[in-house]
Amino acid sequence: MILKSGGIAAAIAFALLSVASVPAIAQDSAEAACGTDRTIDIAEMTWPSAAALAHIHAKILETGFECDVAIVTGDTVPTTSSMVTRGSPAIAPELWTSTVQDQWDSALAEGSVTKLGDAITDGTIEGWFIPRYTQEAHPEIVSAETAIANPGVFPDPEDSSKGRLYSCPPGWGCELATSALFDAYDMSGNWNLFSPGSGGALDASIARAFTREEPILFYYWGPTAILGKYDAVALDMGETKPEVYACNTDPDCDEPAGITAYPSSPAIVGAAAWISEEAPNVADYLSKVGLTNAEISELLVYGDENQADAAATAENFLKTKEDVWSAWVPADVAEKVKASL
Repeated sequence: MILKSGGIAAAIAFALLSVASVPAIAQDSAEAACGTDRTIDIAEMTWPSAAALAHIHAKILETGFECDVAIVTGDTVPTTSSMVTRGSPAIAPELWTSTVQDQWDSALAEGSVTKLGDAITDGTIEGWFIPRYTQEAHPEIVSAETAIANPGVFPDPEDSSKGRLYSCPPGWGCELATSALFDAYDMSGNWNLFSPGSGGALDASIARAFTREEPILFYYWGPTAILGKYDAVALDMGETKPEVYACNTDPDCDEPAGITAYPSSPAIVGAAAWISEEAPNVADYLSKVGLTNAEISELLVYGDENQADAAATAENFLKTKEDVWSAWVPADVAEKVKASL
């Protein structure tokens, strides 16, 4: 084909225009998949489950939805305050709202934040636990009261005349709650309350008992690697009484300690309101990502046994639990994520 000089110039100009337009087209495509051209910053909280979830969602949003993603350091109170006032971080993958209930409720009413779904679908758990093998040997022990009535089943290694209840490390909120229950149940005559020096020391005591198949009565919470790794049974703690629990955990409360179960704190996927408005695809995805206590505890076992950080724990989840996370996203998004692993 022969072109006149004017035709050649026009063809060259068209070609150059087409090449120059490729980045813009690609950007438009990515924005269409993600729903926004703003950076979506995700809070990586300081506890293992929330940190792993932050990296799971970051990987899926970045590789599957082609979002511009940043992971930022977070914790419940500062993350909530920043999200409310600045719209950043955009996402808190596991936000325990009970700690910031008044601020969160006010922000919801004002429309600056939104709850996209439940991060833990069956709620967080706290309570007293025993090994399943201990309950099988002593089927009458099903509640706090029946455990307390059998101190000889859980002898204190340093004082076998009494039972031992493993509590929380000093300074933790659960130390106040557990100490208050120890008093409310009037356990001091037949029991010793053991306070480990750290979370690691508590974990080590639990691991040692399970490894040796020894009885142990201990406070713990979930989701955690410990409850994912060991077959522990939660004892019936009775009714949850919010007013009693609030007093039990308030050092300035003058009322005597009362008996109450530990409350289940809601753990949600919290987000700045602009996510729902500007990135509805992302909001829809995050509304589907809830996991059970058992599922989160299971994913944490990998990190615990392999000394893996949050990013490696997240990648292992994406590689081994494709049947779970692929149900959260469209098929084309799932394929992109799988290709990136």
